[in-house]
Amino acid sequence: MSNEKLRRSEVSLSFLATLCGNGSCPTIYRTDRGTVVVQGPVISAADAGIELPEGEMLIEIPAALLDELTGEK
Repeated sequence: MSNEKLRRSEVSLSFLATLCGNGSCPTIYRTDRGTVVVQGPVISAADAGIELPEGEMLIEIPAALLDELTGEK
C-alpha cells in the first residue's frame, strides 16, 4: 500500500503508516494540500471535556502508529 494514491472527492491521499493492512485500522495519510489525515475511532468532544468548532472532530489513534510513522519503536 506504500505510496498508493487514493482519490477522495477533492483531496488526494497518499498512504504513510498503519498498524495493519486491511484498511480498517488506524492509518495516517499525507494530502496533496500539505496536511495529514488520520483514520481512527471518533471521540466525542463531550467525552473529552472540550468544545470543538463546527466541522471539527477528535480522532483517536494509538501512539504506536505515530511511532510507526517516525520509525521509533
